[in-house]
Amino acid sequence: MRAATLADRLEAGEAILTAWSSIPDALTVEAVACLGFDAVTLDMQHGGHHEDSVLRCIVPLAFHGRHAIVRVPVGRFDTASRALDFGAEAVIAPMVNSLEDASRFAAAMKYPPRGERSWGPTIAMQRCGEPDAAGWLAGAGRHTVAFAMVETRAALSLIDDMLAVDGIDGIFLGPSDFSIAWTEGKTVDPSHEGMMEAVATIAEKTRAAGKHAAIYVVDPALVGRYHGMGYRLFALGNEGVYLAKGADNLIASARASIG
Repeated sequence: MRAATLADRLEAGEAILTAWSSIPDALTVEAVACLGFDAVTLDMQHGGHHEDSVLRCIVPLAFHGRHAIVRVPVGRFDTASRALDFGAEAVIAPMVNSLEDASRFAAAMKYPPRGERSWGPTIAMQRCGEPDAAGWLAGAGRHTVAFAMVETRAALSLIDDMLAVDGIDGIFLGPSDFSIAWTEGKTVDPSHEGMMEAVATIAEKTRAAGKHAAIYVVDPALVGRYHGMGYRLFALGNEGVYLAKGADNLIASARASIG
């Protein structure tokens, strides 16, 4: 029996925690995959991941049963199709600021007639244990998740139109960039209280459209608040944060034991 996909779990309303990876190294990603997150996101926008690292780093994620998500570079919708062909279950597209961006991204994520994704999932089918091409084609639309990032006022103003695009499966809120836009460049504060009503509205509209709401969370104490708004996919930290917090705990315990 095939394991539940990320799409299955989101449809069921589960709260999914994804790690965030910026280091393009399969051994590092394997270590992150062992930390207990439900998924790992490989970041090609601000992180060091590239096509070769995505190809190789999805292997340890699959081995450890973690959902593979890829954030592609700005405007590189062709890379979204490649990420899917490598075995990613979801793709996050940053800076989707127009209806054209949303439509192009959706087209890259879905096979015809819904989109324009080219056929060639040999690697993904092998990694997912799907031997039948017809079965893969039939399920691909349901099991690949396209997240358009909302990070600007322009994107916020178009959210209803973006959600209406067939092939856009969800919205991923980038709160740091959104806070810069919200305050007109005065501050970067992903927990800025003044924008929380808008943050809640984004989730509400996304859920009302029958789609998935996701968010990057800098302060994990806010996950419960965001969950109450309707968000279900939460990105937490990165390798540097995991190393720092683990090291801080170890060092503090060691020094405390000395007295």
